[in-house]
Amino acid sequence: MPIAELYQSVRSEVLRVVFGQDEAVDLALAALFSSGHVLLEGVPGTAKTLLVRTIAAALSMEYCRIQMTPDMLPNDVTGSSIYRQDSNSFEFVKGPVFTNFLLADEINRASARTQSALLEAMQELNVTADGVSHRLPTPFVVFATQNPIEQEGTYPLPLAQLDRFMFKVVVPYPNAEAEERIFREHNATAARFDAEELGVKPVVEGAQVIEARTEIRKTFVREEVIGYVQRLVRATRGDDALLVGASPRAGLMLLMGAKGMARFQGRDFVTPDDVKTAFCPALRHRVVLSPSAELEGATSDTVLEKILDMTEVPR
Repeated sequence: MPIAELYQSVRSEVLRVVFGQDEAVDLALAALFSSGHVLLEGVPGTAKTLLVRTIAAALSMEYCRIQMTPDMLPNDVTGSSIYRQDSNSFEFVKGPVFTNFLLADEINRASARTQSALLEAMQELNVTADGVSHRLPTPFVVFATQNPIEQEGTYPLPLAQLDRFMFKVVVPYPNAEAEERIFREHNATAARFDAEELGVKPVVEGAQVIEARTEIRKTFVREEVIGYVQRLVRATRGDDALLVGASPRAGLMLLMGAKGMARFQGRDFVTPDDVKTAFCPALRHRVVLSPSAELEGATSDTVLEKILDMTEVPR
């Protein structure tokens, strides 16, 4: 099945339940099919968890959810070794990270130590315990949700952790029309949504996701577009409003996201518009504002949008 059809089949299932978050859905699916992880940020009640659960329900893959809390330990995520008296040896018991689709709910309520338990898994698809490496299932993807860091009881994610996510997707309040539809269609659920009860069916298998990822990597990017991405990334390092600019890995993630966007449109080549669509979601969590810019009320998005406007676009 063509990638555009896979995308539309999952998207249509998700939009049966999640209203008013079309951009978040598109970015989440772009990362899923492009071998990337996703961080969703928004205030409580904006359907972040519902969005992830609904995507998981539309996929025929093993799914696991971890509710991140301040007292959670790294072993609660990765697993631990348990002594077996009958065999006089230690046996590694796998944690919830050993799944295809992992939801780390409210990830910034866990301590930095526990957050770091996901670093190796997200980057290398591997977990090392007691000097032994354990390979994660394929495909493997992490969707994490977080509340804005200004809220009580949250811990900022370190840059090394943020860098593992392909996209940071901001989930806003729905518009008036979408919010009215939520009230109309979900008023009987008391805000408790079950994707399966609402008719969401698995329409894509893990093997199809793997095939789509292989195909997306082959998407053609002409030299002018590569140069455009390079200029955008370098511009973040020379902007006085940014204390930390984007790394080469950020540029690679931007290109992969743009490839996914191109395939969703039925194209096998990337255009500058694909890059523009993926630019802010791919870089907003990888740059750091300077103190003076923060005092002036700037945000990473406003700075990045300014860079996007000032950078010459190839024809």
